[in-house]
This record gives sequence, structure tokens and C-alpha cells, in this order.
Amino acid sequence: MPTRPTPPPRTATAPPAASSPRVPRRRSYDQFCAAARALDAVGDRWTLLIVRELLAGPRRYTDLHVDLPGVSTDVLASRLKDMERVGLTVRRRLPAPVSAYVYELTPRGHGLLPVLTALAGWGAPELTDPRPTDAVRAHWLALPLRRSLEREDWRGVVEVRLDEGEFHVRVGADAGEPVYGEGAAPEGTAAARLELDVGTCLEICRGLLSVADAVRDGRVNVKRSTA
Repeated sequence: MPTRPTPPPRTATAPPAASSPRVPRRRSYDQFCAAARALDAVGDRWTLLIVRELLAGPRRYTDLHVDLPGVSTDVLASRLKDMERVGLTVRRRLPAPVSAYVYELTPRGHGLLPVLTALAGWGAPELTDPRPTDAVRAHWLALPLRRSLEREDWRGVVEVRLDEGEFHVRVGADAGEPVYGEGAAPEGTAAARLELDVGTCLEICRGLLSVADAVRDGRVNVKRSTA
């Protein structure tokens, strides 16, 4: 009767790779091209929308998560780390008594304002009626509206009041300044306030109506600062 071969002695094995954190390899187009290099830094899903939110100034992680509906906490944390790594954002701690961490754009990150403005202008014709699945935030109209105001030579801080909410934009803001903000402008800073409905605002954002014509037609109520 043949004997069964003796199995080799067992040796200790390393723990599964899954037990140790794995750093994902960041994808690159590997092309010596300015556009490709830019997309290496900002081409990931959510990155430019995070920039959009941070153009309003420093934001806490929880605030970003609220105003980026649909992003998971893991993806948001990963994108913020990537953005810090490539020099678009910094994370800093606010002084006591707040003691919270906020994310803010670096000068390089703020340099994406013309990119977001151009994208907002290019995408504005798609702003007809919200789809049933669309989240809505009033301040998401800030960039396309600011673009329209700049074209009509508005300058300074402009408050915008819609039924859906209120925000303010800084038209002709200095480099590095917050471009817009939720709610009313800080007291004494607004040069004017625009009161209008969202339909009129969308027509202005889409380039179908000028602010001047909307004021003339009574569709926009303008209150100028007397300060």
C-alpha cells in the first residue's frame, strides 16, 4: 500500500494586505501638457465643487458635507487630502473659543475662480427647471450671477434676495477674497441689494436678460446703499 507523502511543514504567513491601510495610487494622465497637468490636480469628481464652496471662504468639514449633497464622507475626506497635497487648500484650526478646523483655498486654489466662472457661464444655459432629483441651494447661483454683474460693470458687494434664500456676491473682489457668501452681507458692506424671483435670476444667469433690463421692467427691485 503506497504511503501518503508527508506535507511540508507550515510556515508563518504575513497578515493579509487588507489588514493594513492601503494608499491608493493617484491616477495621472502622464502627459506633458498643461491641460493634462491641471486635470491631474482638479479632474477628480467633486474637486471643483469643493473649490466652489471654498470660494465663499473657510469652511468646516461638516459645512462642506451639508452643501455637497451626494458626496460620501470617505470621498470628501479623500478629496480634501488630495487638495491639500497638491497645494489647493490648507487646513487650519480656528482660535478658541471656537477650536474647530476649517479648510480654505490657497492662492493657487483661489486661482481656479476664472475656471469656475467660465464653467458656470458654459453650464448656465442648462439651468432651466430643476430636475426632480436636483438638490437646490440659493448660493449656487452666485457664480453665474456674478459673471453677469461683472459684464454690466457692477462693482462691490451685492446682496441677492430670492424666495429660496439669500446670498451676497463680491463683484470685482481682490485676489484671495471670498467671492460670495450665504446670507446677508456683513453690516455696512453692501453697495446694493437685488430682490427678484428665481426665474428672473435664472434668465440673467443664462444671458437671456440683463440686470438693467430686468430693473427697467420691474422684475428686479434694487436698493442702493446710502452710506
